[in-house]
Amino acid sequence: MEEPVAEIAIVHEDAGLVVVMKPEGLAAIPERDLTQPSAQRRLEALRGERLFVVHRIDKEVSGLLIFARSEAVHRELSLAFERREVEKRYLGLVWGAIAPGARGEIEAPIHQFGSGRMGVDARGKTSLTRWEALARGELGGRAVTLVRLEPHTGRRHQLRVHAYHIGHALVGDPRYGEAALRGEAARLMLHAHVARFGLEGRRYTLRAEPPPSFTAILRRAAIDPAQASSPKDGSA
Repeated sequence: MEEPVAEIAIVHEDAGLVVVMKPEGLAAIPERDLTQPSAQRRLEALRGERLFVVHRIDKEVSGLLIFARSEAVHRELSLAFERREVEKRYLGLVWGAIAPGARGEIEAPIHQFGSGRMGVDARGKTSLTRWEALARGELGGRAVTLVRLEPHTGRRHQLRVHAYHIGHALVGDPRYGEAALRGEAARLMLHAHVARFGLEGRRYTLRAEPPPSFTAILRRAAIDPAQASSPKDGSA
């Protein structure tokens, strides 16, 4: 029997979409082991309807997850993602000190290796991430920086790999970064925060605020969680 869906919060719902705040640790769609829970299966069971996942976020990542309620909406929004017409913003806490207000681009090809691990490699697919530093702090005696990350391509583990590539691995990342630092946070410090897109003649701006598991670690690092948002992010 599936567990209750209490931790999945509905962010937005209309005739075409159901948008939720997925907690970290829950897969977006069913995994190979069908006994394991997923956001899709839980929501379908709760609502008694078929839902179509439009995009995915890693199991370890919290934040916005968009489901279509019909094949037609799924097709239109999937094409928008493929054409890179969907603006996505994530919040991440990375190791190292970056001056607040600094910004830049990471354009580095990402390749999947035989082990399933992703990495920057000339054989990989073109990948682009824009970033902006929001606030600095300290965790476990080491500098950390809260950043906004905007993926302009949708490669697997893109934000995690690009952050690691420039020497600022995400805090709590179980796969990329220094193994000795992985125990400093109980979760991967990456959160899908804002999505903007057009659908059926309507413009959407959707937001999922970081959960307590994320903001608690920011506070440990002496970073005010209010710095995770800014007026230009808009609102749901």
